[in-house]
Amino acid sequence: MNTDIENLFKDKVLGHPAGLFVLFFTEMWERFSFYGMRVLLVNFLTMAAIGYNPGWEWSVENATALFGTYAMLLYITPIIGGWVADKFTGYRWAVIIGSLIMTLGHASMAIETEFSLYLGLALLVIGTGFFKPTMTAIISEMYKKNPEKKDGAYTIYYMGVNAGAFFGMMLCGYLAEKVGWAYGFGLAGIFMLLGTLQFWLSGSLFGQIGAKPLSEKEAALTKNVKEENTEVEEKENPYTTLDKVLIVISSVLGLGYAINDPMSKIGGIDIFSALQMGDFEGQYVAVLVALGLFIYLVISRILRYTLVVRHRMFAFIIFAFFTVFFWLSFEQGASSLVIFARDNVDRLLSGNSATIFNIINTLLTVVPLIIISYVLVILWKKTYSKIPGSNIVLVVCFLLMWGIVGWMLNRDFNTTAYDVSYSAIEQADLDENGVQKTNEKGELQFLYIPVTQNMDTDPSQKIVTKTITVGEPYVDYKVGDEKLIINKNKELTEFSFISSEEKKEALSSHATTIKKDNGFVNATVTKVRDNEVEITVSWFSILNSFFIIVFASFFSKWWESKYNPSAATKYALGLIIMAGGFGLLAFGSFGIQEGVKVSMIWLILAYLFHTLGELCLSPVGLSYVSKLVPARMIALMFGMWYLAIAIGNKLAAVLGGQIENITKEYSLSTFFLIFTIVPLLAGLLVFALNPLLKKLMHGVR
Repeated sequence: MNTDIENLFKDKVLGHPAGLFVLFFTEMWERFSFYGMRVLLVNFLTMAAIGYNPGWEWSVENATALFGTYAMLLYITPIIGGWVADKFTGYRWAVIIGSLIMTLGHASMAIETEFSLYLGLALLVIGTGFFKPTMTAIISEMYKKNPEKKDGAYTIYYMGVNAGAFFGMMLCGYLAEKVGWAYGFGLAGIFMLLGTLQFWLSGSLFGQIGAKPLSEKEAALTKNVKEENTEVEEKENPYTTLDKVLIVISSVLGLGYAINDPMSKIGGIDIFSALQMGDFEGQYVAVLVALGLFIYLVISRILRYTLVVRHRMFAFIIFAFFTVFFWLSFEQGASSLVIFARDNVDRLLSGNSATIFNIINTLLTVVPLIIISYVLVILWKKTYSKIPGSNIVLVVCFLLMWGIVGWMLNRDFNTTAYDVSYSAIEQADLDENGVQKTNEKGELQFLYIPVTQNMDTDPSQKIVTKTITVGEPYVDYKVGDEKLIINKNKELTEFSFISSEEKKEALSSHATTIKKDNGFVNATVTKVRDNEVEITVSWFSILNSFFIIVFASFFSKWWESKYNPSAATKYALGLIIMAGGFGLLAFGSFGIQEGVKVSMIWLILAYLFHTLGELCLSPVGLSYVSKLVPARMIALMFGMWYLAIAIGNKLAAVLGGQIENITKEYSLSTFFLIFTIVPLLAGLLVFALNPLLKKLMHGVR
């Protein structure tokens, strides 16, 4: 009698069971939704409250405090979700439960109220806790009789992760920035729901795989880990009462800090105010105490093991420590680099430059979509008779995605640029001492405040005429046409036409609701230019996924060759190469004046270096948990590894939130130098520790 695993391997797609590609698409839609929302959040929260696409005008510091806590908790809840799946729900139901909760989270965020935002983020954190640990567990169970094909399976699965991230950030970002935030958040929720539905309808394909908890799972995991630990004998090391107390106290204080940080900044509620020491906030006292207790707990447990095991776990802790430095820099892509791309990068292309970009963007979008659609066709042929409902849902997903891609590309190819003139108040640009600023040529600097319809001016103010280039799709304006324009950013340096009465009424109503000037500016068309494209802020974020897809196979071959570096060398390369990316940003933004834009080439190169750094460091990761850690500590050490990533994500948001403050006090180049120097020093240090780490690992590679 054939088992469920043997039946799965009967219907193959590209040499793997069709079930793998069901998981591929499930993960793809989940990552589409996750990254689609992620790339919008900080941009939405910090966007000007009055403008073409109004946001909430939070400070960057407040927005990143909230995002950092969200990102941190995403790495904590899977520990609990994995345990629930193991003991109660089974993996497949955990995926469905998590997906439904995340769908509700995305729907809540699309409402765009403060309560719905917090509720949505909470639901996403809970849903991810169920979803994240169970997908890979299903793959592991599918391939337990075919271990030689597991590496290839995870490579295909990883492509699904990156494909979802790529299209999610591109399409959700485009809709949000060009049409409205609710459309971007809503699209993320739609694909999350459809992804859930296609997975649920595919249940019969998997039989009993992942359907119920396996009582033997923990024992099997312990057996496998013991086998991988090169037969090092270990003694009993049960948790003492003190160990359990330290775990509870450090967990409560750590989670308390994560929640208190945004709550104190945004709502002014500080539950750790009693611990404040001078200017040092109480929440930082609490988190340092939690960290100290946790380090004492880990070290005290490690010292109870035999020498070889003890050494290996110390090596693991060193890797976990440097992981924090990597992620606190790498995850600037979700905070400070979003702000940098929006406010400081020249994203406006016209004429031949716009045409070249549109062609490249078309190829960048359509070619991967054709390849993935081809996989869907093969999956349909192999599995339609078994899971027709799941296949039909997938077809609906792809038709929707092709429709949005077609609309996006057509819109960009049919956008025309117009020069328009408008009236502005000229004011001296003063420094903190009230002295007018000068540029590099010694010329006095001025600020120009657009004169809006509702603004009262007086004779003492100097009114000048300014000209700016504005793009609009599907229109044919003429020189001399009178139009309304409205700002697109806080700096009042980018504008959009108000091209419909519906948009005008919506923006006017919003301004009335928040009791502010509507921001409408009278303008006159003075020149018709060639085609134009304004690259969205979110477009730059897709580069990480694109570069991973391009370079992953090269790095995979490198690691399999005789030139495969040691773990410490990979860590050093990852940190140093990523530091090089920030070094390029520091160089590109060096000496620029306020209001001057940086060439986008610097940001593109930075994302390239960051991705190459990630590909160097990612192979080390979780694989060293099973190689270096004894079975009795594997749960704690898995938790510690995810904790290191969580801390890195939180620190990334906290430091990224200082981009405006550091830029104002020093310069934008100084801000990026911080993320150049810190990972560079960390990389050099871990490379210097290579001989020590080799000794501590006792032969483990």
